[in-house]
Amino acid sequence: MAVGIPRLGFDYIFPDPRYAPKEGLLAYGGDLHPDRVLTAYRRGIFPWYNPGDPVLWWSPDPRLVLYPKRLKISRSLRKTLRKKRFRVRLDSAFETVMRHCAAVPRPNQEGTWILPEVIESYTALHSRGFAHSVEVYDESGALFGGLYGLSIGSAFFGESMFSLKPDGSKIALVYLTALAKRWGFDFIDCQIPSDHLKRMGAEEIPRSRFLDELAQTQTRLGVPGSWREHEAWLEGLTW
Repeated sequence: MAVGIPRLGFDYIFPDPRYAPKEGLLAYGGDLHPDRVLTAYRRGIFPWYNPGDPVLWWSPDPRLVLYPKRLKISRSLRKTLRKKRFRVRLDSAFETVMRHCAAVPRPNQEGTWILPEVIESYTALHSRGFAHSVEVYDESGALFGGLYGLSIGSAFFGESMFSLKPDGSKIALVYLTALAKRWGFDFIDCQIPSDHLKRMGAEEIPRSRFLDELAQTQTRLGVPGSWREHEAWLEGLTW
């Protein structure tokens, strides 16, 4: 472990992320107890590590965020949305979405950081009304795309997404963004730079600005609890 990177103890106290190096590694150790994870996200910190490593905690600079009103929908994606040969559901298959995100191959990435203990922790957060999934099903009822993340205050912290068919994850993100706009969420945290997300409107901002905006989101209640009751509203969306 790099010199100067602190090891976490039994409490849920994290170092100030404003003083983390630009790559973002802030601390290591501790565990993924749901209360520790919530504390981390509220401070702009998230876990990300490989099998066999201790838990690594990150707060990179810059930070990739998507402001809901700045979402960009390509002409081809809008055409797919208008055809509506799919159904979007909320919180109906949370753990399944996580497992798909863990299993789907990704360019320049071997294995996955979505380990069994990660699934256990975030599933517990789902049962407590903090973690949510957006799922996309085809006309036969088969799940072919989705995403999951945490909703805390007026921010959504996106964790991972997957597609088994073209546009699966994009459809999920479009519908999540529609919900975020409806509820007055300030941003969707996308964590680290991604050309795919940048094409959809996500932008890099300095960590200091992200942390300032994050602090404001944590003064609001947000939308805790299951999101399933909001599926009917999604059905009425037009593109």
